[in-house]
Amino acid sequence: MSRLQKSLERGEFVVTGEIGPPKGINVEATLKEASYLRGRVVAVNVTDNQSSVMRLGSLGVCVRLLQEGYEPIFQVTCRDRNRLALQSDILSAYVLGIRNVLALTGDHPALGDHPGSKPVFDLDSVSLLMAIRSLMEGKDLAGEELDGKPSDLFPGATVTPGADPLEPQLIKMEKKIEAGAKFFQTQAVYDPKVFENFMNQASKFEVPVLAGIVLIKSPAMARYMNENVPGVFVPDSIVKPLSEVSRKDRPKKSIELMAGLIKELRPLCQGVHIMAMGWERYVPELLDACELQAPM
Repeated sequence: MSRLQKSLERGEFVVTGEIGPPKGINVEATLKEASYLRGRVVAVNVTDNQSSVMRLGSLGVCVRLLQEGYEPIFQVTCRDRNRLALQSDILSAYVLGIRNVLALTGDHPALGDHPGSKPVFDLDSVSLLMAIRSLMEGKDLAGEELDGKPSDLFPGATVTPGADPLEPQLIKMEKKIEAGAKFFQTQAVYDPKVFENFMNQASKFEVPVLAGIVLIKSPAMARYMNENVPGVFVPDSIVKPLSEVSRKDRPKKSIELMAGLIKELRPLCQGVHIMAMGWERYVPELLDACELQAPM
């Protein structure tokens, strides 16, 4: 059983982090980013060609993190692989020691740096979760018996609390749970009232939810997210204070704002998922500011 699974089942307030693989084979900067999360988060997501941009594979970086003593969460998107490759990669991850898997449908390739590439989408996030469950039970999607089964995988999924309308997200969330999702990490959250409304309806599913926090670096970043990321809205209560300080003071102000946000979200959920996006060096200070101690 993974540490993440144990922590959530014990009812602890869990913090997870996230890193993105490099566009190449030099992992030094990636491991440096991960070092700021050491001892402060329970597990670290590794993105899978995030935003449809070609990078070093999530599986390879997950293995490197394992070698360095971290617990990885293997993100798997359906965009680039058919069901043969998806199942094979999940079995490979298990053999290499990875237990946490986050199932994602993935962004369309047209949004990334290889817009002419052919999208696969043989499965989506729900059917991928069904495939993981089948593997855990000892059979592949063709109904063939496995020679050894990955019975203690810990599969998770994502949800967007700020979607409008919200009902389709709740329906999809329930489908993901029925397919085998054991935890959820959310799209970025900045409005506690919106998140509370979501949790009031999602709590009936009795599955741990970790609220997503993308660290806002600047007013321009906030505006970009508001204009381009569906279901995410950064309110003026965050944008205005950032616009009133110098560029040098923005990290300090962002930490102050994000810490206040996490304190408000904490009673509503089972943890937070911090996406620092290059600001990993500020994560320890952020967690100190919101009085989140290192995991036991």
